Parts: sequence; C-alpha cells; structure tokens
Amino acid sequence: MDVRRAFDILPHQLATAPKNDALAAKIDGQWTPKSTQQLQDEANLVSLGLVALGLKHGDKVAIISMNRPEWMLADFGISQIGATSVPMYPSITVEDYKYIFTDAGVRAVFVADRKLLDKVKEATVGLSIPTENIFTFDKLDGARHFSELLELGKKGNPADLEILKAAVSPDDLLTLIYTSGTTGSPKGVMLTHDNILSNCRSSQRFVPVTNNDKALSFLPLCHIFERMVTYLYMINSVSIYYAESMEVIAENLREVKPQIFTTVPRLLEKVYDKIVAKGHEQEGIKKSLFFWALELGLKYDTQKDHGFLYNTQLALANKIIFNKWREALGGNLRCIVSGGGALQPRLARVFWAAGIRVMEGYGLTETSPVIAVGGYEAENNMIGTVGPLIDKVEVQIAPDGEILTRSASVMKGYYNKPELTAEVFDKDGWFHTGDIGELVNGRFLKITDRKKEMFKTSGGKYIAPQVIEGKLREDPLIEQAMVVGADQKFPSALVIPSFADLKGWCKRNGVPDAPNEQLIKNEKVVELYEGLVKKYNQSFAQWEQVKRIVLLPELWTVESGEMTPTMKVKRKIIAEKNKRIIEELYS
Repeated sequence: MDVRRAFDILPHQLATAPKNDALAAKIDGQWTPKSTQQLQDEANLVSLGLVALGLKHGDKVAIISMNRPEWMLADFGISQIGATSVPMYPSITVEDYKYIFTDAGVRAVFVADRKLLDKVKEATVGLSIPTENIFTFDKLDGARHFSELLELGKKGNPADLEILKAAVSPDDLLTLIYTSGTTGSPKGVMLTHDNILSNCRSSQRFVPVTNNDKALSFLPLCHIFERMVTYLYMINSVSIYYAESMEVIAENLREVKPQIFTTVPRLLEKVYDKIVAKGHEQEGIKKSLFFWALELGLKYDTQKDHGFLYNTQLALANKIIFNKWREALGGNLRCIVSGGGALQPRLARVFWAAGIRVMEGYGLTETSPVIAVGGYEAENNMIGTVGPLIDKVEVQIAPDGEILTRSASVMKGYYNKPELTAEVFDKDGWFHTGDIGELVNGRFLKITDRKKEMFKTSGGKYIAPQVIEGKLREDPLIEQAMVVGADQKFPSALVIPSFADLKGWCKRNGVPDAPNEQLIKNEKVVELYEGLVKKYNQSFAQWEQVKRIVLLPELWTVESGEMTPTMKVKRKIIAEKNKRIIEELYS
C-alpha cells in the first residue's frame, strides 16, 4: 500500500483499480457516480482554487456538511496544498462553530446548504473569515457555489500544484477534529497523514473487502471512524454510495445492495426492534416460527459449537426466517462494522446467527481511531468484547483498570492545549484512554466503563453507570437512561421511554392514549417501567441495582445540549437540568 499522504489515495486507486463509481450520491432521484479520474481532476481544481484565494500550507479550512462527494473533494483538495481540514458536525450550535473557527484560526469554509450557511454566517460575525472564502455545495442565491471554486482552479497552473504536493510530509497535520466531549469546550485533536494512514494499514487485514464491492456510507464523515474507513475503502477501490438520509436507509440498502457498511449500535438496535415488532404482528404458525428462530439466534456464540441439532435448526431458520432479514439489508451484505459505543451482545448474537457478521470495534478520535476490532472470522470474534488488537497497536491495562495505548496512530496532541495534552500522555509515551477494560483470554479487549463516569455511593461502592444504562436500553420500551447516585445510598435512574413502542403497549393493554407528559404519570405505565428495571437489576450486584426511577417526557438531543453529536449523554448538563427531580429521588 504505497499511500503515505491522504491524497495519495486517488493516484493509488487510479493505478491499481480505477472505478467508474468511486463515489456516488443520489441527485434528482438517480444514483449519480463520479469516477476515480473525475475525483482526481476535481480535487486538483479545488486545490488550485484555494491557492488562488491565498490559502497555503498549514492554513485551516472547515467542512460542514452531511456525507456527499463534495465532502471528499474538499478533503483531498485541502490536503494537497498542505492545508488542514477542520470537519464539523452539522448538528452543533452556532456558539460551537464560533469557538472552533476562532480556536483553529479557520480561513475558509465549505458548507452544504442554506440552513448551515445561515449558522456559519452568524458564527463568523466579527471573525476574519472573508465572505468570498465561504463556498456552498448546494446552489444558493447570494452565496458562492462550489463550482465557482473549480472555475477559479482552472486558471491555476497544474505544475505549481505538483510542487505543493511534493512539499507535504506524512507527519504534516492532515486534520483537526474537535471532539464534542461531555464536559467543557471542544478539544481539537491533531491528526497527521501518517496517524490516520497507519490506522488504515493496521486495520487492512481485518476488513474483508475487494475492488468488486460497494459500501453504503451514512455515519458522518466529520467523525474519525467514517473518515478512516472511507480512506480504507478507497485504498481497496471499494465503491462508496452515500445514503440520502437516516430516514431512507432501508430503501438505499435495497437499491445499492452493499457488501459492507459501518454503523453505531443504536441503528442496529432500531433495526432489531422493528424486525421484532413485525414478528409480534404475525399470527399462528408464522409467529411461532419467527420467535423460534429468534430464540435460536439469541443462543448463538462465535466461540462455541452448539452441536449437530442446533446447527441443523439454525440452517433451517436461515432458510425460512433470517433470509428475509438479509434481503431487507440489500441481500449482499458480508459484514457490518459497529463502533462509537457498546453493542448489546444479544444483537451481535442474532445478527451473526442470521448470517450477518457484526464486527464491533473500539477506539477514540485521539487514536485515529481503531485500537481493536472483532474479526470477520468467528474464531477472532468474541461477542461481548471489541475483539483483538489491530496490527502494530500496543495496549496495557493500568493497575486501576484504565486502558493505555501506544502506536503510530496516536494523535500529536490537543491543538493550543499543551496542558491537556500532557495530562493524557505519561512519561513512557502511553496514551491514557479514560476507558476501563480488560483482556479476555489474553487477546480479546473488553470495555467495562468510562473512568471519569464511575462514581461512589455513600457506602463506598463503585458504580459503573454505562454498564447499567446499556442493560436498561436493551429493552425496546426504553429509549434513553442515565444512572445517578454519586454519594447517595443507592443508584437511581432517569428513564425516557421509547414512546412509539410504549403507545403500542398501551393499546394492547387497555391504557388510554395521552400526551407524553400524562402517559408517564399513568400508574400502569409507572408499574411497567419499575418492573422492567427490576428485571434488568438481576444482572447486577445488590449495591449496583437501581432502586428508584423517574420517567421523563422528552428525549435528550444534540440540539437541546444534553447529547454530544456522537450520542453520548452530557451527564453534568442533564443532572443540572433535572436537579430538583434527582433530589426528590433521595428525599
């Protein structure tokens, strides 16, 4: 793999296996591809256009957009002149944009649409980002369109660009990714070309793809997980199709028929819940067969052979039940890579049983990102763990259980924050992840909690809230949960129902429909949720069991400031907003 800098990926693909559909997106209802050659030509025009605007090596350029081919063109175009991309979530606040623009010293911005352009305009008031340096991917009145930058690039000299490319080193800063964090201001993670490409090299043999394959992409490219995987796809000449939106993923899967996609656990939970809900709608023998197959799936174990009878029954279940699951996901799916949070073991078991191999991985933005990933082969995949370490990545478990790591993929540091950088690296160069874990059988990494999120009860017992919350969210009736109880006698939980599923339960159980605020006060509903929590409490020691709960009527969201863009709960903010409710739990 002769790819030393991110933009080397395009000539590499051209030389090894050029594609007519290197990238594709739906335009006016039709999948519209871009070839490898088109991508290289247009990326060169982006580079020359930026040079014409006066941008140079080391300058910062923001990208704010959902996934689309222009995102990657901007990315390659920025990196070819030695500038640094600063990708941002479309969902963050104007205040966050302003902070990042200022902290990074952003000089130009690529933005997708009108709504985001309005946020960018508001965020750039008083900043030194010229209006003419803001380009939109959609054609909008009163804004400079992406095509204008390409036209500007056509006036440049391609020979000059080759000189600029040659001056870019693998150790140069490729991207500055601001992690949302659950507390405080975002931190800019400095990742070089070599950081991310070394992670591609180390992950290469774990991802079973060929140049005949297609991937569906819908996780945000501004997140390091999808960004690294995109580079890896392109190095292997996998065609990438960008999903239109989360709402029509099922339709896009059936159209594209991909061999692979990456996801977060929550999406797999929703897919599973929808499938089970359809099972409940069946009647008679069809319903019996569905739940017989599901029970078989829940017993599946990658590390254990259940014997002839089980294997025979599973083969039958795959023919009559699970084949429909595979068809719903396009029919060609070889595997799913899951990251960004803990995957419920029951989901991994059922999908593996259904012939859909789920590879759960683990890493951080700071590690570019992959540290470990469950293998495509059953023997290298232990359900409930995040798999073996990828190549050339070291891990050490500290005495307090924290996972430490060293590799070429670990960041240079936090931008403008030397003190914070010094806090996460020790004298031997180990990066402290902040996650608690263990190595099972000496090779499978298991994550048990976030170090900073563990708390003590007044009895001195440690509580790992994420583990309990993950267990509660296994139930289709529970959408979100947060365990509280620091310095109290026992843990309690704030619980937000999955209201669509709850309303279905109410209909089946004679509970009259009502607005969410009234529904959560209904005695039968409260009893239902207290019963669910008691059931899941059985998985935990006495001191870990949730003793009291309160139901809340509205989901926590990114927009309301209670969730990060990667859907992690902002505990301090939620605790502050629900301070009175939490106090009442212990009064």
